[in-house]
Amino acid sequence: MNQGIVAFSGYLGKIALIHFVFSTKNRESLITAERRPRLYEYMGGTIRSPGGISLEINGMSDHVHLLSKLRPDESVSNAIRSLKANASGWMHKVFPELSDFKWQDGYGGFTVSQSQVEQVRKYIRLQEHHHQKRSFKDEFTELLKINGIEFNEEHLWK
Repeated sequence: MNQGIVAFSGYLGKIALIHFVFSTKNRESLITAERRPRLYEYMGGTIRSPGGISLEINGMSDHVHLLSKLRPDESVSNAIRSLKANASGWMHKVFPELSDFKWQDGYGGFTVSQSQVEQVRKYIRLQEHHHQKRSFKDEFTELLKINGIEFNEEHLWK
C-alpha cells in the first residue's frame, strides 16, 4: 500500500530544521482564509508541545508549509504523524461541518541549513504570491527536484 512520498535531504545534526509540506486529502480546498490563522496557531502549539519550535506556518486552501525546529530525539515521522492527527481532530471539533476533513497520506520533509532559514521563511510567507503562477502539484514536484529526491509521479498523488 502506497503511503505517499516522504522526502528528506541534508544532514539533521543536533537540531532538526525541517520544512514540512503536506496537503489536504485529494487537495480539497478546505483550509479557507478564515480558518487558516486558527489552524496555524493550533499547529504551532502542537509542534511546541513536545519541545519543538514553529518558525513559520503558511499555505493555501489545499496545503500547508511549516518550518520547524524539532528536538534531537524527536523523529520527523513521529512529529508529522502527531501534527496531522491532532490537527485533523481539532478541525473536526472546531469546524463540525468538516467532519470528513483528512490530510493526504505522506508529506515532504526537507532539512534546512541554518544559513537558509530566512530564505525558507520568506518562501513560506509568500505562498499566495507563488500560487498565482503555479499549482501545488507543480510547487511540490519542484521542491522534490531541487532537493534531489527521486519520485514516481504516478504514486505521488494517491
